Amino acid sequence: MVTDTEGYIHIIEYLTEHLSLFENSATAEDSESVMEVIEIELSEQIIMVCSQNSTLSFNQRNAIIREVDAIVYDLEEILSGVVNNPVTAEQRTFIKEFAGLIKNLFDSVINTLLTKQDE
Repeated sequence: MVTDTEGYIHIIEYLTEHLSLFENSATAEDSESVMEVIEIELSEQIIMVCSQNSTLSFNQRNAIIREVDAIVYDLEEILSGVVNNPVTAEQRTFIKEFAGLIKNLFDSVINTLLTKQDE
């Protein structure tokens, strides 16, 4: 659905271009870990995706959840050395932006799916 799109590849490339942001988290202001913030932000965005698309079937919603699980797995792999570190304010801002990009990608793919479904 999403993880096999070119848009997803670009979003992952965007993350890798900003990996330096995650190298030094000694100045963390928060007790939440990088992974906890990723999970929170992605969850909020996916809840919005599902609530904005009330016509999604149960199977389509399950497919979205499976895709999010795959995305979280990818993020754990890419950020494996820092996922348990306390998150910094800069990292939190980046993660929020990144989750928004993921939401936009879901919005785009879902719009295409629903358009094809209506034809």
